[in-house]
Amino acid sequence: MLSRVADSIYWMARYIERAENLARFIDVTQYFSLDQPDATNHWKPLIQVTGDEELFLKRHDAFTPEAVVHFLTFDREYSHSILASLTAARENARSVREAISSEVWEHLNDFYHGVKSAEQQFQDDVRAFARYGSADNLFDWVKRNSLIFEGLIDSTMSRGIGWHFANLGRLLERADKTSRILDVKYFTLLPSLDHVGTTFDDLQWSELLRSVSAFEMYRKQYQTITVPRVVQFLVLDEMFPRAVRYCLAEAFSSLKAISNNGLKRTDDGRLLNRAEQELALLCAELDSLGATTIIQRGMHQFVDHLQRRLNDVGDRVYSQFLLVGP
Repeated sequence: MLSRVADSIYWMARYIERAENLARFIDVTQYFSLDQPDATNHWKPLIQVTGDEELFLKRHDAFTPEAVVHFLTFDREYSHSILASLTAARENARSVREAISSEVWEHLNDFYHGVKSAEQQFQDDVRAFARYGSADNLFDWVKRNSLIFEGLIDSTMSRGIGWHFANLGRLLERADKTSRILDVKYFTLLPSLDHVGTTFDDLQWSELLRSVSAFEMYRKQYQTITVPRVVQFLVLDEMFPRAVRYCLAEAFSSLKAISNNGLKRTDDGRLLNRAEQELALLCAELDSLGATTIIQRGMHQFVDHLQRRLNDVGDRVYSQFLLVGP
């Protein structure tokens, strides 16, 4: 497969996963803000955790719900907004239509135009859109359509190199965003240490689990909500499909399949490229940790470290497989 084609498929899947998870970020923030009179305090951390506070403040004066929703959803000059992500995904898909199924392309095209239509509704009545239900409907719709896209990738594409690049991209992005949404709650959204262990705290953790569609599976495994158990489930669980450790294990399987297609291994099966090595080391590092250790060392510090390691893996994938040489 040409590097250009692989790169487009990889980023198409990453951008769709990014849009879905950003919708989940906004969704959980809206739920949290409904439970407190001072809702503004919940929106600034959402911008902070994306790492784009400086860019936001160039466009808006305050962290109001309307400003944050516009910035993260429709801002075309913000390259990580939902609309910008879908635009990039659509352009990548359009350039490799011969390598993906027609069902995938048609759904992605409709998905993009649906969000464009919502942008017009937002512009017509900004305050009503952000406060009175239209935003909730949009973000639910984004999540559903992202899941449909994922299902079409899985059900209409052969398990060849193209599918593995799509799978690798979406799983690396999902691992990144699961850690970030956990960081939003753990590091910034809790109003006061006085709330720790209270009914209010339990409500927030419950909404966080629901935001990643994890609440029911969590309750099947654990009877009560505690911070170590939530961290264990969302970071270290090897069976839940949005847990960081599960995502990285499945990403490694696809990376190995990609490597096997074009690279030789030693007789004992040792890894021959830095992308596999980086991802294998990260998986081994997570296997050596427990939830209590992560919390004691600092959840925010752990997430920052994990982001850097995931960036390293992405850089290695790019240089090993996607970078076009001279």
